[in-house]
Parts: sequence; C-alpha cells; structure tokens
Amino acid sequence: MAPEDRARSHSRLPAAVVLLGFTSLFTDVGTEMIFPLLPVFLSETLRASPAFLGLVEGAADTVSSLLKLASGVIADRVQKRKPLVLFGYGLASTVRPFVAMATLPWHVLAVRVTDRIGKGIRSSPRDALIADAAGDRAGRAFGFHQAMDNAGAVVGPLLATGLIALGLSIRGVFWIAVIPGLLATALVALVREPPRAKVAQDPSTTADAGKPARVLTSTLVAYLAILAVFSLGNSSDVFLLLRARSLGLSTAEIPVLWAVLNASKVVWAYLGGAAADRLPRARLVAGGWLVFALVYLGLGQASATWHVWALFVVYGVFYGLTEPVEKALIKDLVRADQRGRAYGAYNFVVGVTSLPAGLLMGLLWNAWGPARALEVGAALAMVACVLLLGWDALRPKRATARPISRL
Repeated sequence: MAPEDRARSHSRLPAAVVLLGFTSLFTDVGTEMIFPLLPVFLSETLRASPAFLGLVEGAADTVSSLLKLASGVIADRVQKRKPLVLFGYGLASTVRPFVAMATLPWHVLAVRVTDRIGKGIRSSPRDALIADAAGDRAGRAFGFHQAMDNAGAVVGPLLATGLIALGLSIRGVFWIAVIPGLLATALVALVREPPRAKVAQDPSTTADAGKPARVLTSTLVAYLAILAVFSLGNSSDVFLLLRARSLGLSTAEIPVLWAVLNASKVVWAYLGGAAADRLPRARLVAGGWLVFALVYLGLGQASATWHVWALFVVYGVFYGLTEPVEKALIKDLVRADQRGRAYGAYNFVVGVTSLPAGLLMGLLWNAWGPARALEVGAALAMVACVLLLGWDALRPKRATARPISRL
C-alpha cells in the first residue's frame, strides 16, 4: 500500500459519518429496549394471538421496504437528503414510546407500522448521504455505521433487562425508550450534509436533460438478482434462536446469546468495512455468504449447546463481510447522482424477500425438520456465492452497462 493510501486508510472518518453512526447507536438502543418485550406485552398484557404478532412484524417490514424504494427516488430528486433523514428518525422516535399507552393490540400495530414508516423514509437517503460524505472510505464508513447499529442492539436489550430487574414495568421501559430516540434525532440535526459530487453529462443523454438519470443498469440488476437468490435462503434469525432453544439453551440464556451475536457483529462490521477499502468488495461479500452457509450447516448438525455459542460468534463474521461491504459495493455500481435510487432498490430487494424467505424456512422446518431446512438455506447461499463470483469476473469495473430501465 502506498504511503498516501495508508495515511488515507487511517484518517478520521468525516463528522457526518460519525454523527450518523451515533444516531444509529441511540436509535437501536431505543428500538431494542422495546422489540424483545413486544411478544410478552402483546400476548400477556393485551391478550393478542401469535398470529397477530406475525401480522404486526410482517406489515411493518412490508411498509418499510416499499418506502425505502420510494425515498431513494426522492433523495436523488431533491437538493438535500438530510431533511428526509431527519424526518424519518424524528417520526420513529416520536411515535415509538406511544406503545406504552396501548390498550388494544391494534394500537401496537399502528405504532410499529408508523415506526417502520420512519425507517423506510430515512434509510436510503441516509445510506446515500454516508456514501457522499465518505468518498473513497465508503467501506470504513459503512462498517463504522453498522458497528454502531449493532452496539445499540447489544445495549438496548441489556438495559431493558436491567430496568425490569429493578422492578420497572414493561410500560415503564417503553417510556424510557423515548430518551435515546430524542438523542438520535438531535444528532441528525447536527449533521452537515456534504455538497453533491458534480457528475459529467453523458452526451448521449443530452436530449433527456432535466429527466432523472437511469440507474437500473444491467450490471446492477444482475447483482440485485443474485442478492435476491441469497436473501431467499436468509430467513429471520428467529429460526436460529429457535434451533438454539431446541438444542438445550434455557430461556434466560437466549437473550445472552443474542447479545453475544450482536457483540460479534460490532467487531466484524468494523473490520469488514475497513477490509472493503483494500480488498475486492464482491469477493468479500461472497466470503460472507460462504460463512453463512457453513454456519447454517453447522447449526443443522449441532448436537451440543457449546456448538451453538461457537457458531453464533462465527455468524458475526457473515454480517461483517456483507452488510457494510454490500453498501460500499452499491456505491461502486452507480454514479453519485443515482445513489439514492440505488440504495432504495438494494434495501427494497433485501426487505421484500424477507417474507418469502421466512415462509420457505417455516414450511421446510415443519415438513422436514430444522436440519434439512437449514441445509436448504445453506444451498441457496452457495448458489448465490458462485453466481456472485461469476458476476464479478464478467462485469465492467465501472458501472457502464447499458441501462435497461428507469427507477
């Protein structure tokens, strides 16, 4: 590595990236103080059925996915992305504590959907803003952001557990969750949005001046299709916790296992993001998918509780090599003025495949048992891994592929 490259790799991240990282930290602290307690609150306090819990999360995730796509389009058409980010965080932080006032199950549904509306509005513009601010340090920037997000997922449940242990009610915990949300929104307000990069006009598009630039190139569409193949096998981690429970972990150990996983994700997200600025990003993602396949196969064949603990630590490597690296890779595939739509399409694919992935895993789990179901998830990951390596070998190193659609 050249001296100037080494100096750049160790330079400080831009203030906007750091502030958005701490925003994500506090947001996840508030979210994860509430989320683990929702099943108990709905079933025991509000007497809702398990099917209603599935409706709540399914509706919330669907709305969020659709809005991530729409907000990405809007983010490329407006002069400033920060107002969308601020509104999204502010809406979620404002409505989230109102779950403490819920007296009927549909009240929780309304709060969760509104919370996810805020997430859908902010996610794609925020990712584009981070990419704008990061420059050639996109891997480190997204790695730092993901690490802070995961740190919040460690602190939130532990804080909620401590408050419950001190005698606070579930509703009381929900009210306290307003504090980290307000801190998160205040931090977004302090972010100074960098100026948009100037993009040279393509002579071939002169006739279309003033119209939105095309973003869904054949290169990007092919990548998103491969991502969808992987995502169909990447069902909710709830199934992995269910597998852990079946292998002998107690109810009290499950939250600790979840905290251990998120702690591993903190470390590997930062390391993976830093590696993405030095190594081929597509190959790192393929490596992460390979780790995913091995962990799924391992959990399918596991026979002791220590196997679960070890595999969950390794599972953090998968997250570190995929979540921040995938976002840095998206930055490589489009122009600066297309990032909002590109991240919207990326977030949409990840979100919209979560429901069929969960249904597929649940059906296989019921029909053939956990081992076979996890093996199918591993097989889809391996297929996607091979496809991604082939895509990387064939693609132009800059996203100059012929546009095939508008978004």
